[in-house]
Amino acid sequence: MTLLNPGDPFPALTVDLPGGETLELPGALAGHYGVVLFYRGSWCPYCNAQLRAFQRSLDALTAVDARVVALSADDEATTRQLIGKHRLEFPVGYGADPAALALATGAFVNDEPRYVQSTGFVLSPDGRVVVSVYSSGAIGRLVPEDVIGMIRYLRDHE
Repeated sequence: MTLLNPGDPFPALTVDLPGGETLELPGALAGHYGVVLFYRGSWCPYCNAQLRAFQRSLDALTAVDARVVALSADDEATTRQLIGKHRLEFPVGYGADPAALALATGAFVNDEPRYVQSTGFVLSPDGRVVVSVYSSGAIGRLVPEDVIGMIRYLRDHE
């Protein structure tokens, strides 16, 4: 398991979206700043709060040219319910393999029950990691205000 550091290219991941579509990362975010959120599952109150916060901040994220994608090991039906419950307008993937995510990105995995711990990445427009935030438990995750501030700083200092 290797952690992703600033400057590392984000690995290729296929994200299954409800309804049969897929999203290829990091390519789907190319040309924009990207925020990739791995969340523990719809049952996690901290994950629900994080997803709601990113939804509330979507206009501000769009204003700094950032796109958000979230994913978990939840099944498709559960993911659909979560999207509807919080009216999430960014892509939310389902059925992620925790072991594969850990191998590709260094994310921590809970064994029983099996899920990926909260992990967040901010990507540059060329698909490289700007910052990675790894959690080994329920707390410790990206927040939209920090992401927006970081992107503004990077743009001001280009």
